[in-house]
Amino acid sequence: MKQITIIGASRGVGLLAVKQALKNGNRVVALSQNLDTLPDDANLTKIKGSATNVADVRNAIAGSDGIIVAIGTVSTKATTLYSDAARAIVQACKDTNAEAPLIVLTGFGSGESGKYQGIVMKILFSLVLKKVYENKTEMEKIVAASDLNWEIVRPGRLTDKPSSGNYRQYTTLESGMKIGSIARGDVAHFLVAQAEHATALKQYVSLTS
Repeated sequence: MKQITIIGASRGVGLLAVKQALKNGNRVVALSQNLDTLPDDANLTKIKGSATNVADVRNAIAGSDGIIVAIGTVSTKATTLYSDAARAIVQACKDTNAEAPLIVLTGFGSGESGKYQGIVMKILFSLVLKKVYENKTEMEKIVAASDLNWEIVRPGRLTDKPSSGNYRQYTTLESGMKIGSIARGDVAHFLVAQAEHATALKQYVSLTS
């Protein structure tokens, strides 16, 4: 049994990661501003707080064997959520838990991966998601510049399809690569597996079904 902290745990991939980590028999610490959606479980500790607050993050990650960052926003407007959280999380990890694997969820289209998107997704990003992904890119830069045991995970388009357990991962970017959709549950499965036993530290992992 390991202790895994999940930051951004109340919905989407974060909530599914909580459930997956518990299913795997781990102790889980969930940090979120909204705790209402979290299940009741003897192995789950719920902490109300913000990913952008160093003290809140420090409290949530103390003693954990792995840390998952799955924060998100439904807005497509310009935001500093990801970069603000990255700074707080990096500082908190340096203060208390620098050795634990830090598994950070962003998305395919952030950083250098944006150059490898198909034409349809490039158009969508330029029209709708550009500002959000600019800040996700900033988050990646902040995390990657740290001395922590980070791993950045970039899934393709997220869906609510049932988890298949059958997905592909890439640690390199190649011309013509096809990163399509992937179930949120499969992303959660991968995040928890990496928090338990990280296999791609200091790497960017692309995920697709």
